[in-house]
Amino acid sequence: MANFSLTNSDWDSALAAFLPDDYQYQAEDFLAEVYDSNMVTYPSQENVFAALQKTPLDQTKVVILGQDPYHGPDQAQGLAFSVPDDTPVPPSLRNILKELASDSGHERLSHDLSSWADQGVLLLNTVLTVSAGQANSHQGLIWEKLTDAVIQAANADDQPKVFIFWGKPAQKKASLIDKNKHLVLQAPHPSPLAAYRGFFGSAPFSQTNRFLRDHQRPEIDWLN
Repeated sequence: MANFSLTNSDWDSALAAFLPDDYQYQAEDFLAEVYDSNMVTYPSQENVFAALQKTPLDQTKVVILGQDPYHGPDQAQGLAFSVPDDTPVPPSLRNILKELASDSGHERLSHDLSSWADQGVLLLNTVLTVSAGQANSHQGLIWEKLTDAVIQAANADDQPKVFIFWGKPAQKKASLIDKNKHLVLQAPHPSPLAAYRGFFGSAPFSQTNRFLRDHQRPEIDWLN
């Protein structure tokens, strides 16, 4: 697909190698259908590809994989796990920040993770849209081909990266990663149902920075 241009980001040229020739048109038709309907869809349409736009491929150092966007009002930003600071902290994000405090010894005051994205942390959901109030409602419809392609493109890129997979659905993607080149960190999902089964104490933030430091890449300021 020589002219793949769905996401309006530098990812497009790399993604073309991993997607069917007609994928862009399928995705555009899907977006037109869900955003032109009477059903409320999250995130706002301009933020569907926010993760890829805020974290270009040539700046990506870390990939954190979520599931699908938050399905409540004023939550989804197009960045996995992140919500605006004027929105209550969802339970999974609360546990992520709790583990960060344990791992770093310091508390992060903001729960908007946009600054992580700006530093090279790709906050990618497996599914990029959701119907209001209906978790997983767009699962299996269109997005998995694209987000698998994102992971494959990140893996194929020359720069060593850290892939963080929390929960069994995310961990299924580990087979796409060349572990001789990249670091894969896997743990239970940070949701309240699973966090005490090994997410707490997994120290993903310090492990990530150790790998980046060892490979002469700038570390992430997780507290910023």
